[in-house]
Amino acid sequence: QVQLVESGGGLVQAGGSLRLSCAASGRTFNTYTMGWFRQAPGEDREFVAAISRSGGDTDYADAVKVRFTISRDNAKNTVYLQMNSPKPEDTGVYYCAADKWATKAQDMGVGGISSWGQGTKVTVSS
Repeated sequence: QVQLVESGGGLVQAGGSLRLSCAASGRTFNTYTMGWFRQAPGEDREFVAAISRSGGDTDYADAVKVRFTISRDNAKNTVYLQMNSPKPEDTGVYYCAADKWATKAQDMGVGGISSWGQGTKVTVSS
């Protein structure tokens, strides 16, 4: 199982930008479809974005399309989430996730999540 560690969370003003990173352990990072999920206070965890093993295929929740960009660097075992023009409703704990079975970004989590990170908190002020 891959181990995931997120970083980059913090306080950001609405309309600013923030980049989250997720570093993975092990030599099999490029065999996982990777994704970001988030959980706002009192809410269920929800899908944000996913990227295929090669990085050639991405998928986004409607709420973040155009504003957020997911990318990965397989040489560095890292996946990123660039958050541009965040809104207060983007506030929450952001979790990195790895899916061993999905072959397309759109299938992220359908067969279950292989590993979760511990989460990084993002607060967007208005």
